[in-house]
Amino acid sequence: MPAEVAATPLVFEAIGTRWQIDSTDPIGASLARAILDRISGFDRTWSRFRSDSVVADIAREAGSQDLGVDSPPLFALYARLADATDGAVSPFVGNALNHLGYDASYSMRERDEPRAGAPDWESTARLEGTVLHTTAPVTIDIGAAGKGYLVDLVAGLLTEAGHTGFTVDASGDIAHRGAPIRVALEHPYDPTRAIGVVTLTGGALCASATNRRAWGDGLHHVIDGRTGSPIEDIVATWALAADTATADGVATALFFSPSADLAVSFAAEGVRVFSDGRIERSPGFGGELFR
Repeated sequence: MPAEVAATPLVFEAIGTRWQIDSTDPIGASLARAILDRISGFDRTWSRFRSDSVVADIAREAGSQDLGVDSPPLFALYARLADATDGAVSPFVGNALNHLGYDASYSMRERDEPRAGAPDWESTARLEGTVLHTTAPVTIDIGAAGKGYLVDLVAGLLTEAGHTGFTVDASGDIAHRGAPIRVALEHPYDPTRAIGVVTLTGGALCASATNRRAWGDGLHHVIDGRTGSPIEDIVATWALAADTATADGVATALFFSPSADLAVSFAAEGVRVFSDGRIERSPGFGGELFR
């Protein structure tokens, strides 16, 4: 990284995915370091793939652990998502994902014992301030909305530094400010094609698809927290919202609930693609769908 100005776009790998930040103004080296440090600190708390994270400590034994300033807004969002999906979206699906083989060692092999859903939230964990009290070891996984939340944090750092025109893209979770941009909606079965395009004039667009992390026979990372099984009838979703955390969470929730139901709790618009090829979109989802 140069001493005074970081590359634009700023491209790096973090939390297991590729990031690209484009800005109309140069990103100074100090801001670039602040962005990378904020992401690194978030990962040290919330990653279930590293043994030294706070989440890893919570998975090893019951007790009380301070999850830091991000925990109240994250858990509040997850509580809303859980209510809107009748418990299908949960921050406690880590053990179910481990069972399917999406574990810290990336074994990608399902274990022999029966599948199980996420533990009951109220009897297992209670957040007081930033401290999580657990009655049993539990594996937290915030993959349903955590990356979007982190994109918002990065966008906030850019805004605080005076940037007014920028795009933060964390592999499909996008926060945008400034002049409109056109974003293609990737075909769920062919990444070289698009099923549509949306013009993003601000706010956030998030995508989720079962083909992004898939292995074995029908195994992937989008699972129903009530059963511990991968979802089967929806293969891809997109959500538009004012902030990326909401868009990310709603993109996940769309695998379990139609956008009309989610609109009761979230100011967001969505599209979802069914495994039989049908496409469902909410009335306010702008852009063009090619089929």
